[in-house]
Amino acid sequence: MAELGCGVRNCVYNKEEYCCKGDIFVGGRQARKEDDTCCESFVDRKTDSFSNSTGKPYKNISIDCEAENCKYNHSMRCVAEHVDIRGNGANSSEGTICATFTEA
Repeated sequence: MAELGCGVRNCVYNKEEYCCKGDIFVGGRQARKEDDTCCESFVDRKTDSFSNSTGKPYKNISIDCEAENCKYNHSMRCVAEHVDIRGNGANSSEGTICATFTEA
């Protein structure tokens, strides 16, 4: 599990810059740079009236990742020690990025 820092403050799962979801999914199968990735688990706080959020922020969570070209992707799981998700003000998952993405 990775330590996850989330800078997407308008995500329903963001609490104190950590994630309350417990796990996330990073998209961007053919990504070659961080801008080609996204947090598929993002849900805009303005549009969601119900979420599966635990309400408790987790410092370390499980991250599934489809970014095949990332050096931290091993069998669709992120093995980075620390992951940063960015995209504050995003209104969809496409407005977010995995800033930790590093091309293999």
